Amino acid sequence: MIPDRLQPLLAETSELAARFQRAGFCLYLVGGVVRDALLGRLESPPVGDDDLGYDLDFTTDARPDDIEAIVAHWADAVWLQGKRFGTIGLRKNGRRMEITTHRAEAYHPDSRKPDVEFADAIEADLSRRDFTINAMALALPELRLIDPFNGLDDLAAHRLRTPLSPEVSFTDDPLRMLRAGRFIAGYQLAPDRDLVDAVTRLRHRLEIVSDERIRDELDKLMVAEDPTEGLWFLVNTGLAEEFLPELPALALEQDPIHRHKDVLAHTIAVATKCRPERILRLAALFHDVGKPKTRSFGPGGMVSFHHHEVVGARMTRDRMRALKYPTQDIEQVTALVELHLRFHTYKMGWTDSAVRRYVRDAGPLLDQLNELTRCDCTTRNAAKARALARRMDDLEARIADLRQREELAAMRPDLNGDQVMAHLGLKPSRAVGEALDFLLEVRLEEGPLSPEEATRRLDAWWARRGSG
Repeated sequence: MIPDRLQPLLAETSELAARFQRAGFCLYLVGGVVRDALLGRLESPPVGDDDLGYDLDFTTDARPDDIEAIVAHWADAVWLQGKRFGTIGLRKNGRRMEITTHRAEAYHPDSRKPDVEFADAIEADLSRRDFTINAMALALPELRLIDPFNGLDDLAAHRLRTPLSPEVSFTDDPLRMLRAGRFIAGYQLAPDRDLVDAVTRLRHRLEIVSDERIRDELDKLMVAEDPTEGLWFLVNTGLAEEFLPELPALALEQDPIHRHKDVLAHTIAVATKCRPERILRLAALFHDVGKPKTRSFGPGGMVSFHHHEVVGARMTRDRMRALKYPTQDIEQVTALVELHLRFHTYKMGWTDSAVRRYVRDAGPLLDQLNELTRCDCTTRNAAKARALARRMDDLEARIADLRQREELAAMRPDLNGDQVMAHLGLKPSRAVGEALDFLLEVRLEEGPLSPEEATRRLDAWWARRGSG
């Protein structure tokens, strides 16, 4: 009897399985879809979306040429970029699929690329998988579970182990050490003691892994519903030192303001409080990295971190560049880090001009900035937390009011460049940019002006500047 939660997989894979069976080959469904199907965690396909939410990965005893021949006239599209590694990719009815010949691959100690060897038995392929919970397969078309390393038991026991010894697994692909953090967080797993010891010993092996692969794995951890235990795993094993040393460095810094024993505990708490949105979570992870470099002691041993947001933004930019993040990601995260303290002057009172500048500087990141600010309050002082929440509520209400009255989202000078050039008789030049900057400052300070008043202010500024 096939469980109801597996019936959709049977329906979707039966035609492909029959084609392999007729050709005399075995076909197995493998990877995360097996794990998540057994847990009942498969995503529902988005309505009206061609991308059905998850991929299907298969392994087979067929060789790459045979795989290509079987799917060539059946799939809607086929791609062969991974063929030399044994993988044929395809799309069928909106679903992405990859079919790979059974592999037994290993990395040389000094190499970033695997040596690929094909195998005939599914057990050999599963033995080279990262963790036992991912080393299960469903034989098709009957959906018979192949579980030589007791991955189902580990799922039930919330345990993270490797199929072979962790030293073999992590030597094969050192990125698996970082991936362990993601599975610890995403599936509430406790790492096996041997696994933790192996990561601690082998963490330097991460140096052979490309920055892009490390970046992508970090991103996946940061959008887990609760990344807390995964982040602590990276720090406690020393793995974070290899690619994000700014994070463990925070453990040395006392943070009496937030009443944590160190800034690291505060940082992980803030990241966890933020909604699981990648840019926002990364900003939370980096928001206080400037504190170690800016720590100073005042009277009575009072600790302060003046301008840590500015220093932290520079450090964030450097680290994200090293991890090969796209420019847009870097600009957004560093902007949030640099702006994350701006709100705290609001307790002294802000004019409408200050509110406009806050909105202008945050730009499209305003919502993320406000949430980061709210989540940055991890104090156990309930009265202080309530006061901060009230101030943020008040600021957001003022922003909404100004937005309604002044079209705040489209804030720009009251005259455009063409109007400035026509009125002053200028050609495109630096002077036009200076004029627009002046008009924007007026707009920020005073709100919208009529065209006539904006022109009068422009004339007065031009006279003061001098026609030269």
